[in-house]
Amino acid sequence: MSSDKVVCPVCSKSVLERDINRHLDNNCSDDAPAPTPSATQKSKMSQASLTSLFTPSGKSAHASPSFTQAPSSKSGHTRKRSEAEDLSATDVAPLKRQRTTASSRLRSAAPLAERLRPQSLEEFVGQPHLTGPGSLLMSQLERGATGSIIFWGPPGCGKTTLARLLAKRTDAVFKELSATDSGIADVRVVVEEAKNLLALTGRRTILFLDEVHRFNKAQQDIFLPFIEQGHLQLIGATTENPSFRLTSALLSRCRVFVLERLSDDDIRRIVTQAVERVSGMSSTKETATQHEHDEHDVHIVEDASSDVASSQPDVEEPLTQPSQPPPGSRSSQPGPSASSTQSSATPEQPVFPAYPQLTSKVLQTIVALSTGDARTALSLLELVLSASPNAEESTLLGALRRSVSTSYDRSGDARYDMISALHKSVRGSQGSAALYWLARMLSAGEDPLYIARRMIVCASEDIGLADNHALPLAMATYQACQVIGMPECRINLAHLVAYLAEAPKSTRSYEGYNRAEEAAKLDPSIPVPLMARNAPTGLMKDLGYSQGYKYNPEYAHPVTNDYLPIQFRGEEFLRKEGDTRDKTWDEDALRQWEFEENGGRPWSGRPSETHDTSEKTSD
Repeated sequence: MSSDKVVCPVCSKSVLERDINRHLDNNCSDDAPAPTPSATQKSKMSQASLTSLFTPSGKSAHASPSFTQAPSSKSGHTRKRSEAEDLSATDVAPLKRQRTTASSRLRSAAPLAERLRPQSLEEFVGQPHLTGPGSLLMSQLERGATGSIIFWGPPGCGKTTLARLLAKRTDAVFKELSATDSGIADVRVVVEEAKNLLALTGRRTILFLDEVHRFNKAQQDIFLPFIEQGHLQLIGATTENPSFRLTSALLSRCRVFVLERLSDDDIRRIVTQAVERVSGMSSTKETATQHEHDEHDVHIVEDASSDVASSQPDVEEPLTQPSQPPPGSRSSQPGPSASSTQSSATPEQPVFPAYPQLTSKVLQTIVALSTGDARTALSLLELVLSASPNAEESTLLGALRRSVSTSYDRSGDARYDMISALHKSVRGSQGSAALYWLARMLSAGEDPLYIARRMIVCASEDIGLADNHALPLAMATYQACQVIGMPECRINLAHLVAYLAEAPKSTRSYEGYNRAEEAAKLDPSIPVPLMARNAPTGLMKDLGYSQGYKYNPEYAHPVTNDYLPIQFRGEEFLRKEGDTRDKTWDEDALRQWEFEENGGRPWSGRPSETHDTSEKTSD
């Protein structure tokens, strides 16, 4: 069959069937048969071609082929050139190439707070009520399973880190999702993997869902059967109140652990450990780099893929700069001149010698500005470490203060906590405290109309009948905020808040309505007394409607009518002024007020016998 001839589809010449491919490769210019390589030579040629493509230059000499081709063949010239390059590579010294893995690039781009996460529970700082010995969480961890958990706490208190450490301690498979960019489909994938892994190996899977409150009620219900059957352990993290943002069905299957805001001592310890770790990593990096330069004095090929610019400041760079003592410090030299100089000027020693710009005042400012948020503290620390060692302290402090925004969420718990503090300060006649919380809310960007509406309620609830001018002033302030707006309407709000705080207080109308509402709910079907009913027609009058009613303005003296149902006649929902029924008398609380707010003087409203007793006790 190989001796049969075929017609070339290009030049229409008759060519042996076995030579048609070579004929076409030579552009129909040479139809003479050429010596074909043997099977062994073909294998060697293929191996050499693959070796030249995938083997580094220093290792290609082990598989160099010895196959040659006719000089008229273009492919032969190409193979010879490739073989020559492979052979010449064996005579060249191996080149050192900088290699950077994808994981190292990602780590270098991560913020300092992410790179310095604790790797064990022993390194975890804060939350001693959860991580301390004998705590409920640690007791569950010792038994090998923690169950499903909801971590509720402010940002930067360690929710994510604690979840990862718990999974690491229990030897469970850890999966992490965020409710901000995940849905039910992502959860189902994790659940299926968890079920298969549990069936095959017996290992449990912990799913950490950050910002779990972002899932709506239908999305939260996806976890119920899997948690119920034990196929999955859920650890959810939220900054919102779970009572309002999570379904009761999910809460009943999980245990809620509250994480507190970190204390100043915790933040200071975290920052100190971070500086020590960064200093250690940088020193190791510098030593390794110097060692490589000393032992391998070779040409390094630049690799464009390894020079990836990080989105974060290079934290380690300032370590190499302060190679000499910071300005102002003097070395101790023997002799009287040195001792006299040291006695006349004793500069403050830096807290961290490798970072002279991180003074004790800068450290204290970082702790104060972080407000218990470890992530914020480490972000501020990263700014300081990336600054010049010769940076002025005042410049650094100003930059740190400008880089921190107030943590105030107009839809979160902080908003309602502050408005509650403002209302309670007004109720307690503490004008200074009320103005402080007013300033806090307005400075954080709160809507002034929201505050004005709350003060309108306060004017009737807490001042009430004691000062009938409070409600009109509150309404006028609300209109002023609508017309003027911020920032000028802050003056109107300050006027109102100060007036309400200093005004006399009375809750008679508010408490009277509460008592009346409680009575009204007992039996909503009680009829109106006939005397108090409306009688617009003759038929109604014949039925006794409004019969016996005495029109008060017609009389020169007080008269009596049946105003209440017979069940509640004699009830006094609105009590008289000065009526102290249902009021608590707490002598300890009164003494504390007299000592802290009344200058130690007895309250003028004390009964005479109580006043005499307190004077004898003080004597």
